[in-house]
Amino acid sequence: MNKYELIAPCHFGLESVLKREVYDLGYDIAAVEDGKVTFEGDEEAICRANINLRTAERILIKVGQFNAYTFTELFDKTKDLPWEKYIPVNGKFWVTKANSVNSKLFSPSDIQSIVKKAIVERLKSVYGVSWFKEDGDSYPIRVNIMKDRVTIGLDTSGDSLHKRGYRPVSGKAPISETLAASLIMLTPWKGDRILIDPFCGSGTFPIEAAMIAANIAPGMNRNFTAQKWTNFINKELWYDAVEEAEDLINTDIETDIQGYDIDGNVIRIAKENAANAGVDKLIHFQERGVKDLSHHKKYGFIITNPPYGERLEDKDTLPSIYTDFGRQFAKLDSWSAYMITSYEDAVKYFGRKADKNRKIYNGMLKTYFYTFQGPKPPKK
Repeated sequence: MNKYELIAPCHFGLESVLKREVYDLGYDIAAVEDGKVTFEGDEEAICRANINLRTAERILIKVGQFNAYTFTELFDKTKDLPWEKYIPVNGKFWVTKANSVNSKLFSPSDIQSIVKKAIVERLKSVYGVSWFKEDGDSYPIRVNIMKDRVTIGLDTSGDSLHKRGYRPVSGKAPISETLAASLIMLTPWKGDRILIDPFCGSGTFPIEAAMIAANIAPGMNRNFTAQKWTNFINKELWYDAVEEAEDLINTDIETDIQGYDIDGNVIRIAKENAANAGVDKLIHFQERGVKDLSHHKKYGFIITNPPYGERLEDKDTLPSIYTDFGRQFAKLDSWSAYMITSYEDAVKYFGRKADKNRKIYNGMLKTYFYTFQGPKPPKK
């Protein structure tokens, strides 16, 4: 098999979680940078990474990296890359996204156009044709320019990896599946511990936690663009990766994972999503407001995404929501709470200083992940 440098983008601030996931899959890390982890692997790694990584947004094959200060340099150096290794003569290829930060080349549309033309010229000379039908399988390309350093990658995933396939309908202001999994994995929670999300919405936190507990790979119920790249990735590798993931699933486990929401309609949606993910038997969903948050056991975890006040008409309700949350949490002796929010007065109304907080970007929205640490349970 061939060796590739594979780029896995992730949420800014959560690179350490993805790095640990890649190590656990058995691959060597080449670099950890803001918002991405680069690692080394073969064709099998492409399949296994897409199916198994919970916190990556997509998997890119790094085709090339170089400095470019002019469009002429961008064209020439892109043309020098071995595109024929990846794109067949009938392949459909385009630059699906280009972004530039602190670089002389800053127009996304111009970058997309120049890179596309350069690839066409390269493949014209290699394949000896003057025109491409592009009626074959898709080979989407992504370009990132950071401080004049160009990285060009072939997107093996297609739809972002947060699209697990279990959530066709979302509740209001959902948190993405990859972000939810990352935040859960930042905490000390394990599948045999209690977990409650009192603002569960469409159920993302409880569902991702249940999938982690049952060792269900996140990408088992969806397709990937690279599944059709039979010119250099054998289809058997995809079958083998899915079979490996299936062998590791264990739903015969005892869990105490609960999701509450004051809106009965979103609880119904959450139950449907959990069933789609195959974890409905591992989660208890209930229509319940945060005022009624309680549990009779000790040493539990709350991991949640309370309302931010995205809409102006919701802002007036936030103080009472966070006050009720903090009051009920104070009654949960020995529990730990973790919440992600962009609400600036969250801690003030929660009524307790956070033990830690971590800045995390949820898309373009700056949020904070607050930790309210409880005591460790006694050793058994």
